[in-house]
Amino acid sequence: MRYNKIPTSLFIKNRRNFISKMEPNSIAILTSNDVMPNNADDEMGFTQNNELFYLSGIDQEESILVLYPDAASLENREILFVKETSDLIKIWEGDKLNQNKAFEVSGVKNVKWLKDFELT
Repeated sequence: MRYNKIPTSLFIKNRRNFISKMEPNSIAILTSNDVMPNNADDEMGFTQNNELFYLSGIDQEESILVLYPDAASLENREILFVKETSDLIKIWEGDKLNQNKAFEVSGVKNVKWLKDFELT
C-alpha cells in the first residue's frame, strides 16, 4: 500500500464540490495518466492524474471517471471505469481494483469495466 486509506467521504465531498461548479447539461470525463515506458521492456513508476485521484481516490492506470450531473438516470450521473483484473494480471502486474473495491475507495456506485466505456 502506497499510503494509508483515505476516507471515501472525502472523494464524495470533492465530487459534490466539483459538480456544483459545472455548467448545466455538461459532462466531465477524467482519465488516468498513461504508464510510461522506460525502455523496451520496463516501465516507469505510475503516477496518477491528480484531478482523477482528487475526485475518486483511484490510483490505478487505465481508469476513467465520468461525471454527468444532469443525466436522466441517477446511475449515469457518476460512472467509474476500471481495468478488468484477473489472477494472471495479479501475478504479472500486481493487485488491481475489482468493481467492489473501486466502489469502496471512491464511493462511486456505478463501477464498470473499462472495456464497457465505448458501449455506454
